[in-house]
Amino acid sequence: MFTERALDGELAAVRDAYAPDAVVLDCDADFETLSPEHRDDVLPVIDDLTPHEYDTDWLPADSPALLTQLATREFVVGMPGDGAVAWTTQTEPPVVFVKARIEGTPSEFADFLVAEALVAAGLGLPERFLGLFGSAYPAFAAAVDGDPVAVYQTAAAAATAFRGLHTRPEFEAWDADFPRLYDAWVDAGERIRPRLDGLSGELAHGTTSFADAAELACSAVKHDVDVPTPFAALDSPAFRRHGSEYAVTWAEKLFAADTDA
Repeated sequence: MFTERALDGELAAVRDAYAPDAVVLDCDADFETLSPEHRDDVLPVIDDLTPHEYDTDWLPADSPALLTQLATREFVVGMPGDGAVAWTTQTEPPVVFVKARIEGTPSEFADFLVAEALVAAGLGLPERFLGLFGSAYPAFAAAVDGDPVAVYQTAAAAATAFRGLHTRPEFEAWDADFPRLYDAWVDAGERIRPRLDGLSGELAHGTTSFADAAELACSAVKHDVDVPTPFAALDSPAFRRHGSEYAVTWAEKLFAADTDA
């Protein structure tokens, strides 16, 4: 199922700079979460495997089954919403998975997605939102107004914004050393900008769900474009510093205000 992806040029240099031991694998099939029969295929290319430890006490009783599976000692790679590239630091060395769905993606943007994964892995950022929220997740879930899937989606979006706050300064400095990847980062931001216009209005009129809006807006944080309210509050140095504590407070104030309105 996996073939090691050859890296050269700027992409190889990014790996050397951020995660020099990381292995990048092309996948001959697509996946949301890597199935058990294929996880053994990863073992020949790694030296060690230590699944992340997430406490089941962190999960509300109505959490989606896949989230419950994540909060075990089981080796889980990928979750819905990860897109064409997934990465994990549960392995030594870290592994980046380039899924089959990347076919047709412009080569510059595909390389940027791989570079982004290498940076996130190298910086040791939380792979899943449970790694960000930890024991604070029940408070976040209780604050967010929505069904369990919408709460899951919103938490994942917040984690995306948190990672974006850490990766964005790296991308901003790439114009000299990695100009091709820098241009791909800028171009991706320009492409997402029109989708953000009017998002607050769509949310207010109910034409877009809160969770869908959160997913789009929080993905913009890494691109240094204007993030619409109420998600602009997550594009904040305070969120970068305080993590889950800040996110919980944001959700509590936001949904309490909606209730009072």
